[in-house]
Amino acid sequence: MWFFALPEAGDIVWCRFPEEAMGRPGPKPRPALVFDLGTLHGDPAIEAIFGTSQKLERLYAGEFAITPEDGLAYRVSGLSRATKFDLSHSVFLPYSDVWFGVPPGAPHGQTPKLGILHPSLMRRAQAAYAARRKR
Repeated sequence: MWFFALPEAGDIVWCRFPEEAMGRPGPKPRPALVFDLGTLHGDPAIEAIFGTSQKLERLYAGEFAITPEDGLAYRVSGLSRATKFDLSHSVFLPYSDVWFGVPPGAPHGQTPKLGILHPSLMRRAQAAYAARRKR
C-alpha cells in the first residue's frame, strides 16, 4: 500500500467508492468530492462524497450536479460528463491506492485529483449539505 499527496477539501478525486459493505472498494473508479481530511488508525483518510453520472434528470435533497452548462466551473472540475454528488452518501476512506487511483489522462500528474469544486458552485453545494440534514 502506498499513499498519494493529500488532497484538499473541495478537490474532486478518482475513487473506488464502496458500493455495499465498507471495507471493500467498489468495482469501478468514479469521481468523489473531498469533504474533509482526517485519519483512520493513524493513517491519512478523507471523507469522500459519492459522485455519479447516472439519473441526473432528478436531483434529490442533498444532491447537486456539475454539468457542462456550468462553463468554467465544469471545466475545472476535471469531470468528463455531467455528474451529481450526494452529500448524504459519504464515507471516510484511507487515502491509499486501495481506494484511490490516477484518473485517465492524469490531469494533475500521478495523483487521484481530477479537478476542484469551483467557488461559483459553493452555494449549490451548501444548499445540498443543508438539505441532506433534513432527510
